[in-house]
Amino acid sequence: MGWLGKVVTTAGIWAALGSATALAQSLGKPDFGAQHASDDTRFVAGWAMDSADHRDMPFAVVDKKDARIYIFESGGRLSGSAPTLLGQALGDDSAPDVGAHAQAGEVPMPERTTPAGRYISQPGRNLDGEHVVWVDYAAALAIHRLRPGASLRSREARLASATPDDNRASLGCVVVPGAFYDAVVQPVLGRSRAVVYVLPETRPVRDVFGAL
Repeated sequence: MGWLGKVVTTAGIWAALGSATALAQSLGKPDFGAQHASDDTRFVAGWAMDSADHRDMPFAVVDKKDARIYIFESGGRLSGSAPTLLGQALGDDSAPDVGAHAQAGEVPMPERTTPAGRYISQPGRNLDGEHVVWVDYAAALAIHRLRPGASLRSREARLASATPDDNRASLGCVVVPGAFYDAVVQPVLGRSRAVVYVLPETRPVRDVFGAL
């Protein structure tokens, strides 16, 4: 039996079991469910699974152009997706002193980027004791929930808007709705190490991840 026949036979077995998700995972493909993700997001998620780059850990893809995060279990099933707030400055690199500036609470506008790349994340706490997922601790880059404060209403409106154009509002961190953080981020990424892929916005995605 050729490879096509084997795939068709396997598909028939899983269809009989009513599990398209299990079929996708058995073929090493991420399962996006009904999500309409960008081609770049699908490329990186598929590459992570095909190459086993995620090392059987949960992983996330942050699509900066669409201002959206996708979080997957280690087997490739999508746990959830949500809009995000990202760094106010366009760019795909971290400034050398951004970590120190963030701790001092004075990050210059040009340094407020959400840097692209592949990161091994780990759960932790910030200086206020809030649970976060550290993407790059030295650069003070984290995934965290939307915080209360004077700008809460405007930031909620940005997250709820239909366009990603108004989602540039953070110092560089990936900010998600509180309910999404509690229901998806913390259970999947917030209990152990994981892999976070942040897509670029100033150069082709294959330029960033192709060398890996």
